[in-house]
Amino acid sequence: MKKYASDYLFLLIIGGAVIALDQWTKSLVRANLAIRETWVPWEWLAPYARIVHWQNTGAAFGMFQGFNLVFSVLAVIVSIVILYYFPQVPRRDWPLRVAMGLQLGGAIGNLIDRVVYGTVTDFISVGNFAVFNVADASISVGVAVLILGMWLKDRQERKENTPSDPDQPPVSSPVSEE
Repeated sequence: MKKYASDYLFLLIIGGAVIALDQWTKSLVRANLAIRETWVPWEWLAPYARIVHWQNTGAAFGMFQGFNLVFSVLAVIVSIVILYYFPQVPRRDWPLRVAMGLQLGGAIGNLIDRVVYGTVTDFISVGNFAVFNVADASISVGVAVLILGMWLKDRQERKENTPSDPDQPPVSSPVSEE
């Protein structure tokens, strides 16, 4: 277990920061705004961005309302899977490691709300987009980092497999025929 301590420390720093920011911002909203109440620091900003206290029993961005228990179970499963697989991810694959930390923090941040309050507090409202929170944003950014990391890794592997001599065919891996 000592072997994985620094791996888990990295994961817990990212995930813990997301959870702390998520829970702090949600507590500010719950303490200062009634449900469905809106706050805008400058009136000219209202059409573009505002804080609105919203309750969500579904998934991120208000999808699938009423499935609180299902999403609680999924958050637990996702968290366990991330905790299990994280030490197996090579340290040089930092985009995947960062993505997993963001997704773990987001999953646990919303899980805390589901368990403690029976609903998730959403409050960030941008334009006509669904209301969301820090945990939702963290999960989404984690997915974007994962996709970007996969694209960069694929690009690097193709570059490494491209011959420097244009007359030489590309290196291909052997394919077994069964």
